[in-house]
Amino acid sequence: MKISLYQRLALTLCAAFIIMASLLVAWSNSLVQQSKYQAEQKLHLNLAEHLAHDNPLLQDGVYDKAALENLFHTLMLLGPAFEFYFLDAQGNILTYSADPAKIKRKTVSLTPLKQLIANPQKVPVFGDDPRGFSNKKIFSASPVYQGDLLQGYLYIIIGGEIYDSIFSQVQGDKDLQKYGAFVIASLLLLLLVLLAVFHYFTNPVRELAKQMQALKAVQFDQTKIQLKEWGTASNHSINHNEVHFLGATFNDMVVQINQQFSLLTENDRIRRELLAHLSHDLRTPLATMQGYVETLVIKADSITDIERTQYLATVQRSIAQLKRLIDQIFELAHLENGQVTVNLEAFAIGELLHDIMAKFVLKADQKNISLTLQPPQCRFMVYSDIAKLERIMTNLIENAIRHTNEGGEIIINVSQSDTKQNNRQNDKQSSKVQIEVIDNGSGISKADIAYIFDARYRASNAIEDSTHHAGLGLAISQKLTLILNSELMVSSELGHGCKFSLSLKTI
Repeated sequence: MKISLYQRLALTLCAAFIIMASLLVAWSNSLVQQSKYQAEQKLHLNLAEHLAHDNPLLQDGVYDKAALENLFHTLMLLGPAFEFYFLDAQGNILTYSADPAKIKRKTVSLTPLKQLIANPQKVPVFGDDPRGFSNKKIFSASPVYQGDLLQGYLYIIIGGEIYDSIFSQVQGDKDLQKYGAFVIASLLLLLLVLLAVFHYFTNPVRELAKQMQALKAVQFDQTKIQLKEWGTASNHSINHNEVHFLGATFNDMVVQINQQFSLLTENDRIRRELLAHLSHDLRTPLATMQGYVETLVIKADSITDIERTQYLATVQRSIAQLKRLIDQIFELAHLENGQVTVNLEAFAIGELLHDIMAKFVLKADQKNISLTLQPPQCRFMVYSDIAKLERIMTNLIENAIRHTNEGGEIIINVSQSDTKQNNRQNDKQSSKVQIEVIDNGSGISKADIAYIFDARYRASNAIEDSTHHAGLGLAISQKLTLILNSELMVSSELGHGCKFSLSLKTI
């Protein structure tokens, strides 16, 4: 049987409480008994001395056994709590007041007597009890002299047999039993209160453990159980102890793990879809190439030179398309894995943009599209990676031409803006060059605009031309822009064109 944390702690608390209570009772009884002995011995410290000096039978050192026995008997009647003994100089018991049948000792050690007589302030001092060989009793003692000659000692036991018998009877009194029962009941009640308090403080631990077990039972799926509200991990107020803080942190961790798991699941779904689309895109040019090559092999002697040239041209276009697709796939994979080096340098952005635009002049003229740079002679100097910026602008201009109708217009606008950045010591002005690619083409709907940077996403109004597109251009451009510490922004309205923009650091 498994024992819970609370049960283990409760058992430990009970054991510790019993041990501590036993030690406390024992120590208290010992302290009370010791104080009682000390008080009684101090109270009767001079009793033997007064009897030895005031009694005619002892004050002159004359020893008369019969007379002393009568004297001791009389004294016991007056003080039943005492037992009287007369010892010789060697500690032998000569006469006494007790019942002879109960006397076990014939001698008494004189060391405690001499100790008490020499230093009466150090009490309690215990001496031998003639009624037993191991019993010790508090006493009063005084030497008895005849002139300068020591005759013996008057040895008075304080709390004799009669006293012990009566005290035992008193201890068995019902009132005392009730008092003892009340004390025990009070201690048990205190123990129960402590256990209840312990149960209250350990209850959050049990709830947290149950929540963890429940979460494990549903394979850590947060949506299948209701997590207990522990507050927030940052709100460590007086009403929230460390267990509540731990529970809140655990809830945050579960939410974070589920979010990451959902993201991984979504990424895996996107990856599978991407692989499926790319497999289809790869299969298309391969099938075309295979078909025409097989045709060339089978009809090698029956086809004309013109047909052979047309077939080979088609195969060549399929190869170029396949190479372009594979290059884009590898490029996107390198960007995803962070396997990219950045070569920053200062250059004139106007010269780079003129060179890029020159590559699209022919394609723009074929669709009668106006492709212009504003201002035509921009002399802004930027600090960036030329190759990556060229790749971004190439993708953006190519997309703009594809989605702009004949007779349309594409403007590449370059401007400089000053932004204020707060600094602890002073405010600094930083200058940025903003590049915008603006067209008046088909535009992008609001439903599509949030997904256009996803790999393989095709907008609902995507325009196809003679060249097959893998749909990776904008995804690659966005990742390259992030590598350049910028962000590719888009604003568009369906049927009213589109604008892509990014900012670059100047020097």
